[in-house]
Amino acid sequence: MELARRVFRGPTDGPGLLITGAVHGDEFESMVAIRRLIDLFESEAGSTSLLNGCVTLVPVVNEAAFLRGHRCAEDGLDLARVCPGRADGSITERTARALSDLIESADYYIDMHTGGTEFAVLPLAGYSMHEDSNILDAQRRMAKAFNLPTVWGTAGNLDGRSLSVARDASVPAIYTEYLGSATCHEAGVVAYVEGCLNVMAELKMLDRTPSENRVERTVEDPRPGSGHMQVFNPAPLTGYFEPAVALGDRVQVGDPLGTVFNLTGSDRQTMLAQRAGIVLVLRTFPRVHEGESVGVIMESPS
Repeated sequence: MELARRVFRGPTDGPGLLITGAVHGDEFESMVAIRRLIDLFESEAGSTSLLNGCVTLVPVVNEAAFLRGHRCAEDGLDLARVCPGRADGSITERTARALSDLIESADYYIDMHTGGTEFAVLPLAGYSMHEDSNILDAQRRMAKAFNLPTVWGTAGNLDGRSLSVARDASVPAIYTEYLGSATCHEAGVVAYVEGCLNVMAELKMLDRTPSENRVERTVEDPRPGSGHMQVFNPAPLTGYFEPAVALGDRVQVGDPLGTVFNLTGSDRQTMLAQRAGIVLVLRTFPRVHEGESVGVIMESPS
């Protein structure tokens, strides 16, 4: 299996950068941003004569999930949990194997995400805390250059993901998040296009004037599992989640995050913040099943 992609090579040697979108089928800004990057490199203004090295662009990694209009394909597997996948497996496992092959052949990697249909995520560029200081430094530089308001470094112990493939292959890699909630935000598309070009400039692949710095906070949390967003603040029952906070709010321990109601409203449980920090992720799709996350608090300096 091979992923549909476009490859642009410059006339001079340089790094090989892989940029992917739609590892989940319900995350749209990345798809549009990569399509615009393809248009740019095909145009006279973005001629590859000015490119050092090679950029590989994959607008939609998880085509099966996208065509279903869901996060996952018909086998129900999360592509970001089954990497490096299997060439003889299910559709998601085969896709994961094809993605892993591309990652392992790259020199650098950018994996762009959003909150999908159920969540909104404060715009961020993230990376795992790699044991190799040179790789970690490269990831820090890439994340800062992407120029989103939040830079978040988290534990490198999570497996099954695109970034764990990059970790094991010693490929410096970052991921990005930008809102979500089942829409495609034009501001997110623009930020993603600009961010990719900024990283290419940081890697000396393009000669480009740096953008005005928009990074507001940089947080590193090396605790095991710190980047596993789906496990934080699990709902105590199945029902309707009504948030008491907004994305980006600062909360203290014990502050209400929201209330989960059963279908008749006869049972309701208010969820309290277990950590102090910024609301980084917030459930925007009201239906929630017991045990599913309603949001993530990123602990950060005041």
